[in-house]
Amino acid sequence: MSRRRLGLFLLIAFSFFAGLSIDHVARAARRDAGQPYRPLDVFADVLAYIENGYVEEVKEKDLVYGAIEGMVGRLDPHSQFMRPEVFRSLKEETSGEFDGVGLELALKDDRLVVVSPIADAPADRAGIRPGDQIVRIDGVSTKDLSLAEAVRRMKGVAGSKITLEIMRTGFSSPQTFALVRDRVRTQSVEWRLLDAERGLVLVKVKTFQDRTDSALKKALDAARTELGAGSEIRGLVLDLRNDPGGLFDQAVRVADLFLKEGVIVTTEGRDKKNIEVERARGKDTEPFYPMVVLVNRGTASASEILAGALQDHGRAVILGTQTFGKGSVQSVIDLEDGSGLKLTVARYFTPKHRSIQELGITPDVVVPEAAPAPKAEEGPGERDLERHFPNGAAGSPAASASSVPADDYQLKTAVDYLRAAAIFKAGPPAPALPSAKR
Repeated sequence: MSRRRLGLFLLIAFSFFAGLSIDHVARAARRDAGQPYRPLDVFADVLAYIENGYVEEVKEKDLVYGAIEGMVGRLDPHSQFMRPEVFRSLKEETSGEFDGVGLELALKDDRLVVVSPIADAPADRAGIRPGDQIVRIDGVSTKDLSLAEAVRRMKGVAGSKITLEIMRTGFSSPQTFALVRDRVRTQSVEWRLLDAERGLVLVKVKTFQDRTDSALKKALDAARTELGAGSEIRGLVLDLRNDPGGLFDQAVRVADLFLKEGVIVTTEGRDKKNIEVERARGKDTEPFYPMVVLVNRGTASASEILAGALQDHGRAVILGTQTFGKGSVQSVIDLEDGSGLKLTVARYFTPKHRSIQELGITPDVVVPEAAPAPKAEEGPGERDLERHFPNGAAGSPAASASSVPADDYQLKTAVDYLRAAAIFKAGPPAPALPSAKR
């Protein structure tokens, strides 16, 4: 400890016992001597005045925590000081279980905005959507709440009630959503067959948490088993819609499953120092098959790292709408009193050294969430003519069994792309045998 800092701490301690007047005299003398104030001097002044002179007693820990939250709050919206109870909740979330309503939040223009609801959590079941603005939590305005305080208010014992007032595009005024907190259990990966005959599989990654890479590998292996002996995956839809991100290293490992070689992501710290490059290892890589990645505005952070890597390597077609645009990396630091600091330490770049900060990932194929309105009715076909005769053969070819929901326009479009890819991969039909001479 420097002599100056040691002297500062001794001066603060002395002021607690001797009162503020001596401290004030000492500082005035130092000012007269031409020594400039340091910011920590001012902080020590204010802390001493509050602790000794405020009309009611205030806990020192609350004062210091409040000061830290104010300091970190001056940084970007993803840096956050977390009091012990909030930090414990973060650890629970990355492990896959926590009590709450299941919302990924961010501050945008001093507004508390939903990045993404967690699938099948209370908020998702209540119909809260990405982009919704949370105006009040249990009647308390969120205008002046820090992100950490908003998260703290969202947490609570499973079974307890919470009321959120939501403003959404199309609402004339905020609408009230009454929720009951629950134990949110996040299975980061879900899968199902889309078209067994054509070997098409859907895998949805809901968040990047501990062991997401192994869960994805198990899902792909399970899909092969269900397709049957000797069958392989011939097309994959990787759904990253409303995936708010999570653990950086898990995004890298998932990308590594699909890439044999090359850069996955590059991170650069302040002044382009501490540059780190993550590369594909070429081990246990998935076989090559056509692949479509679904994205939307709720696709953020780690899921954008994955989408950007697959896009730059030409490994997948990115389909959907523009992503969230979070191009920074946070380091989570454990502090000695059980609190934690999430600090933005670097920007990240895709393999082609693109920064998606603020911009997001632009899909290769832009497809809106809802199908476009039907056009005016077209002219009649043969089947519309009176007295037409039906096809006397076996009828139209039966469509292959498919489990694509009729109202998921983006997924339907992705499956159409994979079916088209399968047709091209099959190549032209074999030439017909010459007919017998007559």
